Amino acid sequence: MRILLVEDELEMAHVIRRVMKRADFAVDWVCSLAEARDILRDHVYPLAILDRRLPDGDGISLVNDLRSTRKDARILVLTACDATSEVVSGFNSGVDDYLTKPFHFDELLARVRNQLRRSDTPLPTVAIGNLSYDPHLRDVSVKGVTVRLRGRELMMLEILVRNAGRMVSRDAMMEELYEINDAVEPKAINLVAQRLRNRLAALDAGIEIHSARGVGYMLKKARLCDG
Repeated sequence: MRILLVEDELEMAHVIRRVMKRADFAVDWVCSLAEARDILRDHVYPLAILDRRLPDGDGISLVNDLRSTRKDARILVLTACDATSEVVSGFNSGVDDYLTKPFHFDELLARVRNQLRRSDTPLPTVAIGNLSYDPHLRDVSVKGVTVRLRGRELMMLEILVRNAGRMVSRDAMMEELYEINDAVEPKAINLVAQRLRNRLAALDAGIEIHSARGVGYMLKKARLCDG
């Protein structure tokens, strides 16, 4: 899952990216309102983390831009000011949550996860083959046993489960798996798919990843073999 970070403090941004990436989120990071608006012309995010005091204005001014691309986008604001008036103005502008600097990064991660669970379009647990996936907790289980997937394998599974039975194009997959500044080899996505295939087969998940060369990937329930 990709989220947007708008933060001009370099050290703060680097730490937030590390924390989010360890939790299997891809993070697109920009430093200004202008850069954020540019990126929102081509990308849609389920959640954005916004600093209030940016070089070219108040991060809250991005609320309408974000909601115009995705109505249920969640918005978490970081601020160095804990004045009640500033917090109230933010909530009145449509912000979903506030975190005052300095803060513990574990709390930031917990708030991000909480906001994603509170989406206006809640999704049910998906079961296919022997695998179940809870999109809010990002939990994967096979035959009732929790399975730990990490990094891009988890992200690819999430995308395929959401689109089970439908082909997901390579471009759409790349869009969700990698950050905008990642230097990605064309074969990288094939390697992720192969690792995930191997893991699912080893777990007897009862599902298969089908690929169409140069087109994309599709998740289907595995066929049972006779005899």
